[in-house]
Amino acid sequence: MPTLLDIRRRIRTVKSTQQITRAMKMVAAARLRRAQERVFKARPYARQMLELLASLAARTEQRLHPLLVERPIEKVLLVLVTSDKGLCGAFNANLIRAAQNYLEENRARQVSMISVGRKGRDFFRRRPVAMIGDYTGIFTRLDFSHAREIARQIIDLYSKEQVDAVDFIYNESKTLLTQRLTLERYLPIKPMEPRKGEALIDYIYEEPPAEIFQSLLPRYVEIEVYRALLESTAAEFAARMTAMDAATNNAAEMMDMLTLHLNRVRQAAITKEIIEIVSGAASV
Repeated sequence: MPTLLDIRRRIRTVKSTQQITRAMKMVAAARLRRAQERVFKARPYARQMLELLASLAARTEQRLHPLLVERPIEKVLLVLVTSDKGLCGAFNANLIRAAQNYLEENRARQVSMISVGRKGRDFFRRRPVAMIGDYTGIFTRLDFSHAREIARQIIDLYSKEQVDAVDFIYNESKTLLTQRLTLERYLPIKPMEPRKGEALIDYIYEEPPAEIFQSLLPRYVEIEVYRALLESTAAEFAARMTAMDAATNNAAEMMDMLTLHLNRVRQAAITKEIIEIVSGAASV
């Protein structure tokens, strides 16, 4: 049975842990607000650029850029976006599980992987997966140059026909409490297919389609990669804030239980001492 000193020591340990989790929650909340602002600014730009390029591709009879060419899918590149740090609940576990399911579903194809984030890299480098690239430590100070570097690698692989499709798995930030696991195909870029009875938006282009594609398609891939990284960053902070809030509440409950147990043990010790004194006085 633990002594009073042991219980007091455990209460101090839990209290110290609670202070750490509360501080981590506050830091995650502050960084989440800034991350969400960047996501809200990136979403409309990426969406509008996709509509423009998909509309132009739908009006072009022949494919004028390698990123628009669709080939039989035999070789697939999977880009897995996880975090560099833990203590964010099931954020990384859900992503890794989704990547494992993806590998199982595409085991008939040749699948290679690029890992963004230390957690995904550490998990899959110990498993039989063709890892052709990894990017770690970029979420500390995320910049557009990181997205450009990743985009250039996947564009180069697709243009040289080393892969036939590029898929991204990441967590999309929906609300403060929910993140949506997302699987998106970034390459090839598919032409827009209007719904029945719906007409495509007609843009006026000053340059030939080939020049527009040459300039904007790589830029679009960079923007999409950057948006995915921003979404993952915001989702990570939201998951960490939620996890640290739950840990802080659990620490408070544990301190209450330990304090109650401490009082019971102390009362039992006092009662035992009184009984011993009374018994000794009665015997005299």
